[in-house]
Amino acid sequence: MAIVDSIVSLFLLTMLILIVVLVFFACKPWRFLFSSRPRSSIKGNELERPLVLDDANLVHNPSSELPIDYDLEGASIPNEGYFRPPRPPGLIYKQRLSAASCHMPQDVVSVPSEDVAVGQTLKLSPAQFAEFQKHNKNFETDRLQDFVQRDIIDQRSCLTLEVITGPSRGLRCSVQSAIPSKLPLTLGRVSPSDLLIKDSEVSGKHALINWNLEKMKWELVDMGSLNGTLLNSQPIKHLDPGSRQWSNPIELANGDIITLGMTSKVIVHITSQNKIHIPFGVGMASDPMSRRRGGKKLAMEDVCYYQWPLLGLDKFGLFGVCDGHGGDGAARSASKLFPEIVANILSDSLKREKVVSLCDASDVLRDAFSQTEACMNHYYEGCTATVLLVWGDGNENFFAQCANVGDSACVMNVDDKEIRMTEDHKVTSCSERLRIEETGEPLRDGETRLYGINLARMLGDKFLKQQDSRFSSEPYISQVVHIDQASRAFAILASDGLWDVMSGKKAIQLVLQMRDKYSTDDDNSAEKIANLLLSEARTLRTKDNTSVIFLGFDTLSRFSYKAEC
Repeated sequence: MAIVDSIVSLFLLTMLILIVVLVFFACKPWRFLFSSRPRSSIKGNELERPLVLDDANLVHNPSSELPIDYDLEGASIPNEGYFRPPRPPGLIYKQRLSAASCHMPQDVVSVPSEDVAVGQTLKLSPAQFAEFQKHNKNFETDRLQDFVQRDIIDQRSCLTLEVITGPSRGLRCSVQSAIPSKLPLTLGRVSPSDLLIKDSEVSGKHALINWNLEKMKWELVDMGSLNGTLLNSQPIKHLDPGSRQWSNPIELANGDIITLGMTSKVIVHITSQNKIHIPFGVGMASDPMSRRRGGKKLAMEDVCYYQWPLLGLDKFGLFGVCDGHGGDGAARSASKLFPEIVANILSDSLKREKVVSLCDASDVLRDAFSQTEACMNHYYEGCTATVLLVWGDGNENFFAQCANVGDSACVMNVDDKEIRMTEDHKVTSCSERLRIEETGEPLRDGETRLYGINLARMLGDKFLKQQDSRFSSEPYISQVVHIDQASRAFAILASDGLWDVMSGKKAIQLVLQMRDKYSTDDDNSAEKIANLLLSEARTLRTKDNTSVIFLGFDTLSRFSYKAEC
């Protein structure tokens, strides 16, 4: 009996010890005794590492481990949170630095500058900065005297950056505050920076500029760059001098000089759109919508945009809608590429004069679609694209011509006549089935999709186009429409979220009713009409992203077409 009792006691003691051990490992008390920050070895992307790291020990030991949150300049293409700054509690907005209080920083670490590898950021020594200031002491002051600083008195503002010194001299980039999809505007040495500066002293992700809706001001932020950012020769940086964190936002004004590194200087041009004088009413509205009333919002894959005037072209403007599928990446790429490519094509004076003299931009639009498709590296994402080019001839005459792929559409009303400016490229449309039949591989009866997609023409989707030659990016191009004020013309560009629940004829009738309600002297009438069209699509329970651009040409006499941006 005593033996049995001993065995039972031993068993119970063993079970008790096992339970204690399990509880010990479950609670992990040792986590309070050691640092929990994970570390990982950096083995790749050596091409885009900074030449000099902040920690001297890491320079002497290339195999040292870095914290996982260490910022490698331009080491990878980011996701949508790439340009989102950290939000420390109690974020303080600094006042703008004036050119009068300029002085050079004294805390730049001196490092050797020999043997600079391609793609690396060159860190400058205090001696180099001193020599640089000696020869350029009055440079910013002289440039600033050429520009009068003006406050932005309108929410709609145009910002243009121009590189005036350094390897990328002459590079320009523009953005409008009214197009949030293009913000923030980023400056750096590696893609996808909006102002791509090929200078070894500029960090991969150097700085960004955003529009502050509350203050209605443009603001500059240093993104933890290696060599820092100067505004009117005064450094902007995080409160912690040794930190590689983002700086606090600092207000910009017209004529400011931003210095990146030693040689790259960028001048800031800010123009209020009430001075740009868009010569007709423009309204934009969009909503991701939901599959059912009160349901969760859909992912937004539409992008609508416009630019008036195009960069360096005071008589031309571009308006467009892109509807993405498989994500919004292709739509965002196309909306950024089209204004740049069209402006570049029309910068050729011969091509520009040909458009104005012949009143036909077919070749320009066709070339723009071809170049945009070539620049887009999207294999598993695609988008529709509807682009309306509007230009003036200098005699108060305006013209509009449209090009499209996909099912985003544009309709115009001129002299109370409906004009369809686009062609539907769904697989089910008669014209598209006819085109596919001419390729020698006709669709079977009842076939409404190709590889699961209901479109046969789109931008992007490179993988599908490699698999099946029936997919195309060749645009439909409309006839040119002549516009004058007497015609009371207007145009509606929208993604298929609107056209799925509304015909072009009904949309025009709604606009005519609304235009009688809203005076054409109301600066916001175009915006109100765009929002009411969007509201009507919501009422009709559309189940797709919906974006609308409305152009009201009955206000032509109110403004001159000339613009400065």
